[in-house]
Amino acid sequence: MRRSSISTWMLTGALCAGLAAPAVAQEGEEPSTRVDDIVVIGNVPLREQIDIFVGEVTEPPEGRGPARWSRRGGVCVGVANLRQDVAQAVADRVSDRARQLGLAVGEPDCRANVLIIATDDGQALARALVERSPNAFRPDYAGSSKTRRELELFVETDRPIRWWHVSMPVISGQGIPAVKLPGDDAPFIPGPGRVRTAVRNVLLRAYVIVDLDQTEHLTLTQLADYAAMVAFAQIDPDADVGAFSTILNVFEDPAATSELTDWDLAYLGAVYTGERNQRDPRSQVAGVAASMYADRDAAVERQAPAAASE
Repeated sequence: MRRSSISTWMLTGALCAGLAAPAVAQEGEEPSTRVDDIVVIGNVPLREQIDIFVGEVTEPPEGRGPARWSRRGGVCVGVANLRQDVAQAVADRVSDRARQLGLAVGEPDCRANVLIIATDDGQALARALVERSPNAFRPDYAGSSKTRRELELFVETDRPIRWWHVSMPVISGQGIPAVKLPGDDAPFIPGPGRVRTAVRNVLLRAYVIVDLDQTEHLTLTQLADYAAMVAFAQIDPDADVGAFSTILNVFEDPAATSELTDWDLAYLGAVYTGERNQRDPRSQVAGVAASMYADRDAAVERQAPAAASE
């Protein structure tokens, strides 16, 4: 794709003018698969690399395991405050990434639950949205989001792209809330075992705010793939991932990757295949690491014969 200046794509209008009718993704083909190099950190074993990476980037709310989007409910990607054709391209790209993860993608008239909002002042927009609808960011039930202080940091940060997730603990196999909602009776939750629990965490909404003044050096593909990475997994914005091949480094080195890397795709795939019914949230994170290792170890084995024949 030709490198374009994202700053030329901003629409004029009210602060959240595009939110009323955001561009949503159309049905389309999945993107092609690309194989890149396996990341290497000195002589650190692959499993240890993965444990470090997963431990750095995975950040669900305190006391909860990693949440993911329900395959049954799927996602609806909306993009606001960009020119219509550009917004549609971003929505389509992010939706294609969702399909790669096995998620259902909503029809064009679906109600967006992944909101990608462009602005020339990310801090002002974040503050306005939170002040206007605080319960949308921190619903009144346990396990929905990070702390109030972390929400303040979401507003105050000067990062080019900021994100916020809202999740819900549900009862496995039933999909009903596993927490008491305002006005409802407390749910009956099957008793947990020593190791396993009947509760898992699902994502309900993701807000991704893009500051155009700080992202104009990115391509549209880089922007969309970065948004997909942080929308489909609960990524720690302060993660130290400089040693890894990941789209999360694109602001430090835009030339390092043009799209989601195989490392990124292995991580996202692991989030959506890893075990989530361990009672200890740390064990759930370890399950993500185990799934990612299985993927990367297989990739190393596939590349080894090719390297030997050269």
